[in-house]
Amino acid sequence: MSDSSQTTPQASDEIDKLLNSETGSRSLDGLFGKLVLTLLISWSLFQLWYASPLPYIFNFAVFNEDQAKFIHLSFAVFLTFSLFPLSVRHSKGHWQALDVIIGVTAAACSLYLLVNRDALSDRIGAPSTTDIIFAVIGMITLLEAARRALGPPLVIVAIVFMIYTFGGPHMPDVIAHKGASLNKTMSHQWLTTEGVFGVALGVSTTFVFLFVLLGALLDKAGAGNYLIKVSFSMLGHLRGGPAKAAVVASGLSGIISGSSIANVVTTGTFTIPLMKRVGFPASKAGAVEVAASTNGQLTPPIMGAAAFLMVEYVGISYIEVVKHAILPSLISYIALIYIVHLEAVKLKMKGITRTHVPTMAQRMMSWASTSTITLLLAGVVYYGSNLLEAALGDFAYLVMLLVMLAGYCFLVKLAASYPELAADDQSIELDHLPEVRPTVMSGLYFGLPIIVLLWALAVKRYSPQQSAFFSVIFLIGIVLTHKPMKAWFRGDNEWIGYFKDSWDDFVGGLIDGARNMVGIGIATAAAGIIVGTVTLTGLGQMMTEFVEFISGGNLVLILIFTAIICIILGMGLPTTANYIVVSTLMAPVIVSLGAENGLIVPLIAVHLFVFYFGILADDTPPVGLAAFAAAAIARSDPIKTGIQGFTYDIRTAILPFMFIFNTQLLLIGIDSVWDLLITIISAIAAILIFSAATQGYWLVKSKLWESLALLLIAFSLFRPDFWWDQVYPPHTNVPATQLVQQVERLKKGDYLQINVEGETIEGDQVAKTVSLQLESEEGDGMSRLQEMGFMLTQNDVNWTVDLVTFDSPAEKAGIDFGWQITGLKVESDRPPQELVFIPTLLLLLFVGWLQKQRREPEEAV
Repeated sequence: MSDSSQTTPQASDEIDKLLNSETGSRSLDGLFGKLVLTLLISWSLFQLWYASPLPYIFNFAVFNEDQAKFIHLSFAVFLTFSLFPLSVRHSKGHWQALDVIIGVTAAACSLYLLVNRDALSDRIGAPSTTDIIFAVIGMITLLEAARRALGPPLVIVAIVFMIYTFGGPHMPDVIAHKGASLNKTMSHQWLTTEGVFGVALGVSTTFVFLFVLLGALLDKAGAGNYLIKVSFSMLGHLRGGPAKAAVVASGLSGIISGSSIANVVTTGTFTIPLMKRVGFPASKAGAVEVAASTNGQLTPPIMGAAAFLMVEYVGISYIEVVKHAILPSLISYIALIYIVHLEAVKLKMKGITRTHVPTMAQRMMSWASTSTITLLLAGVVYYGSNLLEAALGDFAYLVMLLVMLAGYCFLVKLAASYPELAADDQSIELDHLPEVRPTVMSGLYFGLPIIVLLWALAVKRYSPQQSAFFSVIFLIGIVLTHKPMKAWFRGDNEWIGYFKDSWDDFVGGLIDGARNMVGIGIATAAAGIIVGTVTLTGLGQMMTEFVEFISGGNLVLILIFTAIICIILGMGLPTTANYIVVSTLMAPVIVSLGAENGLIVPLIAVHLFVFYFGILADDTPPVGLAAFAAAAIARSDPIKTGIQGFTYDIRTAILPFMFIFNTQLLLIGIDSVWDLLITIISAIAAILIFSAATQGYWLVKSKLWESLALLLIAFSLFRPDFWWDQVYPPHTNVPATQLVQQVERLKKGDYLQINVEGETIEGDQVAKTVSLQLESEEGDGMSRLQEMGFMLTQNDVNWTVDLVTFDSPAEKAGIDFGWQITGLKVESDRPPQELVFIPTLLLLLFVGWLQKQRREPEEAV
């Protein structure tokens, strides 16, 4: 490999610095180093114990969720002060006594709640002086831990919110509140589950840790290298093959890594040099890896910690989150592969030669057999497990376990018949590619823990915590046995010696999993301060009014405003903290303003919107850390790499705006297989056309008007309703007297849009439209209305709200007693909006015909 593609010592130092910013940069050795490693292992083992059924079987060390949070945070804060130094100047130094003292103090403030939980519950609302002292010290040490682990931005944001809590009466009228005392604030933030120990830390405790541990163990077992090599063997023969393989490998690596920076470093050290070797400029090679790695967190079934928080914040199951996220992530990666293809065409690249080139018939047979086997496997897993359980009861689980173990042994034996995969990019030669079959077969057993995870999530509908636990336990068995088993199957007489390597991998996975969780644990706890401030001061409702005022009620402006906030905060905040802060403040605003504009915006759409833009901040100049990591490997300018990566990621940035207005992209409102097919095909076509438009190249280099026409086509395919609404109004106004009849026609999951007006507590007269989702399948109109949260009485033309149930959909929508329901909005009966596709496709064919006339023979692809 030429020197131009090597990673220099300076680049390695830069990569290590970026990784250390996430996992700690202090050099630990001696007795204290062993203590920290022991604590990291202990943390992982505690989380496994907490998630397992063993505490209930043995009736020993049974912890409820709140108790587990206290222990979880105590581990996180002590390890933060142990692993992260006071400043960069101390980064290479050994441990400091002051750090140990602060770490012990911080952990003690968390464990104080565990030890005194009964006494604290007896004096809720009346904390003692000791309680307040521990709370104040706990808050201060938590902020310092956040500064060390995550940098100043999150600390600054948290302090601003704390100042707002105390200075409420002195704030501008639009966001003013009565303020809170020190006792009340500290009690709310530290002693209750409304602040630091709230939902976010609970999600980190219950199942985020297990998914991070799953990724760490997979990486230690060698799954990351396996996924990279498989991607290259299958895609390297295409134009720009290494870059296309980098996209796929980074997407698959998203299963292993929840961090875009870690994804860049692990896959990029292999893919970026290869892309440079086949002709990609350094900045573009780094940018492709950045774009692919940042999108890795969007890839189901494991999408990073923020995705798990949606389960609690949105109130849906994790498998529902996966369902809504799968199409946007899929088309985003398809578009990136297409962008890479266009870059390769513009650079006149050729693919790497295969040793054996299959015929078209062989390719079709291979795809058909692979698809058939995949579908059969899915059917066996889904229907077979249900049939076994129906026939054998609880004994079925033992049978399924034995079948999985037999399958594991078979796949390991199969893998042993092929050579081990090399762990560097030099094993990919530019004159030929490795064979697909041997490469794929050498690690198929790595997919078994993912099958277990999907079975638990999708078939059994277990909680994410239970699902991840079963998957991790099965993976631990693989980590401890796959190396000696392969050696034994190969006839290696020294196979017993491989158990030590396997044990080291297992322990290393426990250590890496816990170390990777330190920053996430601190981020979720510190972000809880923001959430606590919102619940204590009522800032959420004030934000709705404030943002509506500055935007003039324009939903598009609010979305742009929210995207900018996500990107700015994401330059300093990790994705998890960014998601918590922005979704807490902005999600209710967007839902409310959408309803007032006659648009039903599901809460999951808003949360995914925030999630997407929080991730995109990782490659946004000037502080795109993933771009800095890629530039260090590629030896390119980080700003240029970041800008190039962001241009590639425009296709991802457009998707959140599209699925806010067209929720079919989230597989919401799909009523038939035909609807599903139309949605998938039109979305893929739209994103490919959009990519061609933004790249200025389709069949040939596009003229300006052609690029604009392609943008128009892409928009029309994404949002046919926009043009249809200009011709046929989407809603019809119905008098309030038909309220009960309209409610009775709704199906579970449908939305009721009603016009309401009334006087707020502040004495302001309000008239707006709200959307309420029906959560029940059965019942008459009045009972369904009661489930939505209000009691009504009817007058001549309107309905009066007599009572609003606390924490109900009606109460969350801002409806108050005494308000009037003055009308309803129902969907209009109109022709299918897909008819817009006809003129759209005709325009596309016209542009394609013009470009084909200009294409030279060597440009044909």
